[in-house]
Amino acid sequence: MERETLTCIRCPRGCQVTVSLEGGEVVAVEGNCCPRGEAYARKEVTAPERVVTTTVPVDGSTDWAVVSVKTAGDVPKRLVESVVAELSGVRAEAPVHIGDVVLRDVCGTGVDVVATRDAI
Repeated sequence: MERETLTCIRCPRGCQVTVSLEGGEVVAVEGNCCPRGEAYARKEVTAPERVVTTTVPVDGSTDWAVVSVKTAGDVPKRLVESVVAELSGVRAEAPVHIGDVVLRDVCGTGVDVVATRDAI
């Protein structure tokens, strides 16, 4: 049986969670203090995902040369570099407002990339 120990990031407690795997399948999760910890650990060892944050240039803004952006949801961890590469060719046009979609369906994930601040 394979065992992996993770630090849960779903709440401030930072539980040390141990996941037992057999044949790539989760058979046990121990050490979590809440249900979110178990769900996080199961997902992290089988299909890890991340939110990607970066910046993109803004054309036409008098205040900001770039605007911060993030994926509106999780994307597969294996695609993080591809998401960043796709965003490297994106430019936003001022005005940009918090929540504006800067790029739809990044890397075919179904997840949009949105602005996290205004750039007027």
